[in-house]
Amino acid sequence: MKNINQPSFIIYQIIAFILFILVFPLLLVLFILIKLLSRGPFIFTQKRAGKNKKPFYIYKIRTMVEQAEDLKKKYLSLNEAEPPAFKIHKDPRYTKIGRIIAHLALDELPQLINVVKGEMSLVGPRPLPVDEANKIPKKYAKRFSVLPGMTSTWIVEGADHTSFKRWMEQDLDYLKKKNFWYDIKILANTFSMIFSNLIKL
Repeated sequence: MKNINQPSFIIYQIIAFILFILVFPLLLVLFILIKLLSRGPFIFTQKRAGKNKKPFYIYKIRTMVEQAEDLKKKYLSLNEAEPPAFKIHKDPRYTKIGRIIAHLALDELPQLINVVKGEMSLVGPRPLPVDEANKIPKKYAKRFSVLPGMTSTWIVEGADHTSFKRWMEQDLDYLKKKNFWYDIKILANTFSMIFSNLIKL
């Protein structure tokens, strides 16, 4: 992968490693809650398209029922996102505790490991499932030229209310503005968004 050894990315890896150590106690608490309140594994893995569409397995805390992937076809008619994306704001596959975890974006914390491994960055276009990534129009292909991120302008500006076209345009706009300080701004806005969601619980 190109850009892996850039100073800013090495800094992101160090930050991700430190953050993982800091949030590890929280992960233990979430592990206990999920194991007590739902059946299935703690960590959910899914093949996503990374930089240059190279596939990798993303790590997330499981927030849905164990057979969520199999149930996806059942709920295709409820899809609120523009194809090829798939998203349901009040997805019926969420577990009770999982819905809260997802609302606070805590399910994304294991992706700190993906950052340390060099598969993701802290900020960048969100990685799409491989089948969805292969359906992205060529005019948006440049979004795959960088490492995908744990957060992005799409997340900060409201992923649930953004059209597919606007989402892709935001990713391309991010690439034009991409630099270390712009990433810091997006990270700060992400933490602000999470805090705001916490207050609304």
